[in-house]
Amino acid sequence: MLPTVNSQQKPLRRLMSCLLSLALVAFLAAPSALALNDAQQLVVESWRLVNQGYANPARFEDIHWKRLRQKALEAKIESSEQAYDAIETMLAPLDDPYTRLLRPDDYAVMKASNQGSLSGVGLQLAHGNTDGRIVVIASLEGSPAADAGVVSGTAVLAVNGEATDDLGLEATAARLRGDAGTQVVLTLEAPDGTRDELTLERRSVDLRPVRTRRLRRDDHTLGYLRITQFSDGVPEQVQEAIAELSDKGIEGLVLDLRNNSGGLVSAGLAVADAFLSNEPIVETRNRDGIADPIQASANTLYAGPMVTLVNGGTASASEILAGALQDNDRSQLLGSRTFGKGLIQTLTNLSDGSGLAVTVAGYLTPSGRDIQGQGIEPDRLLDQPEPLNPGGDGDRWLIDAQQMMEARLDQSDAPAQDLDANTPDADESVESSAA
Repeated sequence: MLPTVNSQQKPLRRLMSCLLSLALVAFLAAPSALALNDAQQLVVESWRLVNQGYANPARFEDIHWKRLRQKALEAKIESSEQAYDAIETMLAPLDDPYTRLLRPDDYAVMKASNQGSLSGVGLQLAHGNTDGRIVVIASLEGSPAADAGVVSGTAVLAVNGEATDDLGLEATAARLRGDAGTQVVLTLEAPDGTRDELTLERRSVDLRPVRTRRLRRDDHTLGYLRITQFSDGVPEQVQEAIAELSDKGIEGLVLDLRNNSGGLVSAGLAVADAFLSNEPIVETRNRDGIADPIQASANTLYAGPMVTLVNGGTASASEILAGALQDNDRSQLLGSRTFGKGLIQTLTNLSDGSGLAVTVAGYLTPSGRDIQGQGIEPDRLLDQPEPLNPGGDGDRWLIDAQQMMEARLDQSDAPAQDLDANTPDADESVESSAA
């Protein structure tokens, strides 16, 4: 028998019916309400990439990482610019300058620089390891900044009157780039604390990451190999350079990594493989603490004696190479302490043409040294002040390296190894260890 409803129950029944109807409407509307627009999807995509790969997931709990995503999506996000602002706000509490968003223009410039082209003043920038200010890692060879004598460790305080503390790293770099012939005003603080205002005219910079020549003096012939960046094609260019030096009958090699701010880790590993045989290059450690040792192949492109020049502009992938050479007693390091970037980032294309760099691992040198914020101490410190034109006329450090190499050859009872010894076939060279 069905229950009856008296007159007093009718209002309650109508209320319940109304609530059920509203709930049904809300349920049916839920999918469209929860659907995200393209700009919101960009935020979620960035959060997911960091969440899955970031090297220090313990940091997430400290900053309430999931709440940051929710908070970001609560804001109005209907355009790419609003999405970029939300992503940058979301990433800021990580306090990791290397995990960052690259807006489409910045991302395009980074990819272009990895392919060997740039229009601007020629500064490689990073956050300082001590105070977080934006500092010069290196001035690119032949650039307006190098011609003006801007040295590694110089702090960039302002660009055209805008404080770099407010701009941030990527915006500062963007302000320095521009069409050839235009000018930009920099406020700088040198490593000794002196401040200066400098006007530079932008121009197209030929990065030419690999440069080589023969050094001849007295009874010895040496090779000089300078690598300013690990960009696309560098391993192949190094292979060609070594073959060229081989044809000139060199007895030893001076490798110059000064002001090499890094670049593609894979290229740095491939070049390390060219100088090491069955020896450890580096060990990476991911977020789970899993160690991944990387070892050189059996063949080498160059097995003869060598010395390596480094300085405060030697960073990241070039420090991996320098650390491997030093720890394996393959080459003495000469110069000054390196920059100290022991973290590795992945760079991912986002759906709208922007990019996301995420710190995914740290690395240790073969002897187990963590150089993050510490750098690598060379085997021999060379006299200051540091030459401002690496590889150029009157480069005192290069002269010192040449003299040390010649002294080593003079003291050796055995003849110097043939440069062609142990040179692999073309299909076993650099490319094989880069995979």
